[in-house]
Amino acid sequence: MPKYFAKKTTIEGITFDSLTEAARYRELRLLEKVGEIVDLAVHPKYPIVVNGQKICSYIADFSYRNSGLVVEDVKSPVTRKLPAYRLKKKLMLACYGITIVEI
Repeated sequence: MPKYFAKKTTIEGITFDSLTEAARYRELRLLEKVGEIVDLAVHPKYPIVVNGQKICSYIADFSYRNSGLVVEDVKSPVTRKLPAYRLKKKLMLACYGITIVEI
C-alpha cells in the first residue's frame, strides 16, 4: 500500500505520487498553455549544500515562472508536519531564498 494512502497516477508519461498532484499538474499545464506561467518543470531537484558540503537534495513537485520563480509542493496536512520535510523547507529558504508554496 502506498505511503499515506496516496494513489500513484501517470499523465503524459509522468508519474505523480497522488491524484491531487496529478490534478495540479493538469492545472499548471493549462496555465502554461494560456501564457500565465512559463518554464514549467516537474520534479525539479535542488541540491542542498552547506559550507561546500552536500547535505541532501530537495525534489519539489513543480517549479515555474510567472513574475518570478515559484516552487510548489503538493502536501497533505500529515506530510506538512514531517520533520524531514520541514527541515528541507527551511534549507531551501536558507540556501536558495526560495519559499516553497504548499498546495
